[in-house]
Amino acid sequence: MVPVRGFSVYVNKEPEKLMMQYKRHSVTSPRVHQRKHRSSKMLLLPAAALCCLCSALVSMAAELIQDDLSLTRRVGEEVSFSCGGTHQCSSNYVYWYHKKNTETFRLILRTDKSNGALDKRYNHPQQDDFSAVKKKGWELQIKRVKDSHSATYYCSCGVWVNGLHSEKNMILVHNLESFSSRQVFVSVCFTVGVRIFGSGTKLFVTDEQVVKPVVRLYPAASRTQLEEKSSLLCVASAMFPPLVQISWKKQKGSDPLEDVNPADVKQQELRESGCSASILTIPQRKYNPYKYLCSVQHEGGTVTAQTEIVSFQSQCKVKLLTLLYTVLILKSLVYCCGLSLLRIFRNNKPSIH
Repeated sequence: MVPVRGFSVYVNKEPEKLMMQYKRHSVTSPRVHQRKHRSSKMLLLPAAALCCLCSALVSMAAELIQDDLSLTRRVGEEVSFSCGGTHQCSSNYVYWYHKKNTETFRLILRTDKSNGALDKRYNHPQQDDFSAVKKKGWELQIKRVKDSHSATYYCSCGVWVNGLHSEKNMILVHNLESFSSRQVFVSVCFTVGVRIFGSGTKLFVTDEQVVKPVVRLYPAASRTQLEEKSSLLCVASAMFPPLVQISWKKQKGSDPLEDVNPADVKQQELRESGCSASILTIPQRKYNPYKYLCSVQHEGGTVTAQTEIVSFQSQCKVKLLTLLYTVLILKSLVYCCGLSLLRIFRNNKPSIH
């Protein structure tokens, strides 16, 4: 194993044999050896970079689970923050951070997920306000909430991510000419430590009551209609706390619910009006058998709105009936105006007697 800037290159379990072959190859031509040694290092760099990218993608897929978007408590009440998915952690320690609106992340303490033991070595000014409580797992607890506890709380832990490495692809470098880029790639093995986080739970300290959102679903007009696509607009409003998470599902007849393509969903939070909105782009086919559901997750509960997408023929019928109804209304208006003018003309006509 040869360390190269934090990476470990495994070439064989017989390093003495490799070194003897390496020296035997380099004795006859030192300059050639130096040039080829530089080229071998250059070959290691792309492989190492590719392995770093792969480990980053693996770490992005890992995430701790904090189911509660927000928690609302009055002063003096108790609150606890859950953290799931800790089986992914490479050690028993779970770290807890908080972030206030005008401050950066600050480490509070760490807990032992096996027994709930606390480590308060980080000199947080409010560290004595926090404890651990056993529920589904060990959770962070505040027994008596204060106004100063208003913040967003995140759990975190460390994960060791292994790079690409295969025992079957171990190679013995007989000479530098056989040291190809592909062989370097399959022989690079390393371990990287990364920190994964939960999505966060925001604590509101207030006397206000929790109010569920009002959810409405609208067909939205957009430029995508020219591309034979239509849109659905889901709006959540009039809720407290204002934090919600909007998700979309689709269902065909009585079949189970299906996830929609994330690329077709656009989320937007309208802070000024206290609303959150999500737009789903759907194909406008001659026949669309799906009905679409907008689900809004909130501290007060989950609210769902759904709509059925009618067929293209039905939409044409509706538009035709609307046009016919409009024509009839205009005809009635013209008839009424004609009668009114006729009456006015008769009233203004001079009498014979």
